[in-house]
Amino acid sequence: MARGWWAARIRRTVIYFHPVVSGDERSALRAWLTPDQLRLFDSMHPADRRHGLDVSAALRATGVSDPDLLVAGLLHDCGKGRRVRLVHRVVWSLGKRYGDWICSLFGHLPTFRSGLARLRDHAAISARLAGEAGCSRRTAELIQNQEAPIDDAGRLLQAADEDN
Repeated sequence: MARGWWAARIRRTVIYFHPVVSGDERSALRAWLTPDQLRLFDSMHPADRRHGLDVSAALRATGVSDPDLLVAGLLHDCGKGRRVRLVHRVVWSLGKRYGDWICSLFGHLPTFRSGLARLRDHAAISARLAGEAGCSRRTAELIQNQEAPIDDAGRLLQAADEDN
């Protein structure tokens, strides 16, 4: 189990440095996102855009066709923003895995307080931004509850997020 967690984190780190979103992938989004939702997608950190596409693709691969769930997969990390850096993400992931003391240890360093707070609150921020971009209430609820799902759709989102 630990090996899988570390492998996923290493994969995400590599993608962070080389997050490719093809022109075809970007163009395909126009068919199922509104212009405001597409702007929200475009505002995300490139690594979060790639991750969102991967989460949505993983959901589709399991047979999901629910547009609310697919949009939630795509935009669930939009609240992280562009100023959350790799070092913040690494500390946050280690803190979630091994204990809050890790985040506390780094929390006094410049940019870490705001970066870690943004990661802590990103589900609520993402849900608000998705709602403001015209996403359905259901999509916003799935995003809001991504870490503690309240239904089967939310559990699918969480599993696809963790696997990608």
